Amino acid sequence: MGNPVLIIAAYLIIINAAAFVLFGIDKKRAKSSEWRIPEKTLFAAALLGGSTGAIAGMYIFRHKTKHWYFVIGMPLILILQIVGAVLYLRYGGPVTR
Repeated sequence: MGNPVLIIAAYLIIINAAAFVLFGIDKKRAKSSEWRIPEKTLFAAALLGGSTGAIAGMYIFRHKTKHWYFVIGMPLILILQIVGAVLYLRYGGPVTR
């Protein structure tokens, strides 16, 4: 079925790229007064593992950087994901004995 580490890495690359692109698309649409991507969709992409891409998109596209819930929320999601991954690997991950 494939190496789980490679599958997870591929997933994270794809979801982070998607989150990054979503921020870019939303910024472009905001500038041209078009239909916008809902904020809950941007947060969902981050929650699904794309927090690094979302943060990069925020600052590269200078989008949503004046909204406190993005400025605080996106890094908080990333921190919680890192803590969760570390705890999983430390206490609940695959046994390698």
